[in-house]
Amino acid sequence: MKRPLTDDDLPLERAYRWERERPDRIFLTQPYDHGKVREWTWAEAMDEARRMAAHLRAQHWEPGTRIAILSRNCAWWVMADLAVWMAGYVSVPIYPSLRAQSVRQIMEHSEAKACFLGATDEKEMAQEGIPPGVCVARFPTAGMGECPEWDDLIASVAPIPGRPRREPDDLATIIYTSGTTGKPKGVMHRFLGFAFIAASAAELLGLSPDERVLSYLPLAHIVERGGVEATALHQGWHLFFSEGIETFLEDLRRARPTIFLSVPRLLLKFQQGVFHKIPKERLERLLRVPIVNRPLKRRILNQLGLKTVLHAACGAAPLPVDILLWYRNLGLDLSEGYGMSETNITHLPAPGCVRPGYVGQPFAGVEQTTGANNELLIRSPMNMLGYYKDPQLTAEAFTADGFFRTGDVVEIAPDGQLRIIGRVKEQFKTSKGKYVAPAPIESRLAANPAVESCCLLGAGLSAPCALIVLSPEAQKRSNELKEREKIEESLRSLREQVNSQLDPYERLSFIAVVDGPWSIGNGFLTPTMKVKRSILESQYQPLIEQWDREGKPVIWESTPW
Repeated sequence: MKRPLTDDDLPLERAYRWERERPDRIFLTQPYDHGKVREWTWAEAMDEARRMAAHLRAQHWEPGTRIAILSRNCAWWVMADLAVWMAGYVSVPIYPSLRAQSVRQIMEHSEAKACFLGATDEKEMAQEGIPPGVCVARFPTAGMGECPEWDDLIASVAPIPGRPRREPDDLATIIYTSGTTGKPKGVMHRFLGFAFIAASAAELLGLSPDERVLSYLPLAHIVERGGVEATALHQGWHLFFSEGIETFLEDLRRARPTIFLSVPRLLLKFQQGVFHKIPKERLERLLRVPIVNRPLKRRILNQLGLKTVLHAACGAAPLPVDILLWYRNLGLDLSEGYGMSETNITHLPAPGCVRPGYVGQPFAGVEQTTGANNELLIRSPMNMLGYYKDPQLTAEAFTADGFFRTGDVVEIAPDGQLRIIGRVKEQFKTSKGKYVAPAPIESRLAANPAVESCCLLGAGLSAPCALIVLSPEAQKRSNELKEREKIEESLRSLREQVNSQLDPYERLSFIAVVDGPWSIGNGFLTPTMKVKRSILESQYQPLIEQWDREGKPVIWESTPW
């Protein structure tokens, strides 16, 4: 940070500022009923948050009481978060895609006294996941139910007056990790950390109070919480929300965002959608024609709802370089950033400094170095306070001088730009005694339009192998023998192409096309769409050993005939 943070940068203080300075400006836009929208000005949103804060305070819970928010992103999510903070409590966001068992685990571990309930992926989740005795308040998106609804609760109380204050080091939220390697851990973040990320992003990118953002990545994740909610509160942005997958493109076009955060999986789906309308080879030919080039690029970005985007960033998983360059060639200012649940967003390239394969430099005030095995170590005001109820794990996560052990193997360029090699714990050793980092290889495979998901395995084998799930379009085509043969040939070529870029010990022995999909619901993906490697390994290990003996370059788990 070029300027020191002050108390006026804290999230609640910024909300009070916009309530005072721009009361009639639209803050939140919520779609509903397939096309209708409801909007809140800053004054209206803060009035509802103040009323809910008054209702929460009337329960006379002790300061710091944990209040869960179990819902897809919506306007009420943000107002509930503000209300929890104003009441002196701590918010505990829960992914709406989790299974009931995981919801209950988080609720019980955090000892949440209350839960705001909105739309979730499974209706049974709330009934089975929320423990008895927890006070439940329904957002309008939750549908009918026996629990009191938001509008009824705020109508029954007067708004809390004044400017309830929270200190910089107060606990703001407990964000539970998505659980790729076991039980979720409760990551504790303070208000100062959210102020730091918001001010840092605004300073680096030159963001204005007039940006428009579609909030659709889970608010239970640190990227959306820090990069969207906290920064929107800091800057006074207009936040839009999505009604669901079916209306997502319509919601995106309505928002006309100037800031767009995404994940590799969505950007790949967008690209596949373009290729479905214009085959890749034909599109590449058209883009080489000068008279067609510029209007075609604008048309594609407009159809994707990204024409007005000034800054786009991708995180949560490695983005294949080919896809990054494809979007940048269209005119989208897309970059990769880096962060973790425990550190918030720490890296983003400055405008004009995007380097494919790198995630940028650390924000000013973020220190980076490397430890054993080139593990990235980070120290900044955004580092977590610790893991909730786990002092031993907290102590193990930090060095003696306060650097957080990220678990990521990295290379740091002379100018500070960071390249992620892979996870320390995800590296596996082949029977030849060589360690393989799967993430960079998976990134190359995922760039192929036929690949929906992939996972590299190979512990104890003579060479790594890749499990892939076909994209819906490729899966449909594979039901016909001739098309299946074409797909198999393309995967053979993909394997050869990828292997040509790897060291001998990293080269793939085969690609296995396995039955999909991999989803959050069936336990193969985390709520942030990361593959649960250990689950796939335990399920496929016996088959992998058999496939390895067959010696074929491409193997199909099953056939449709």
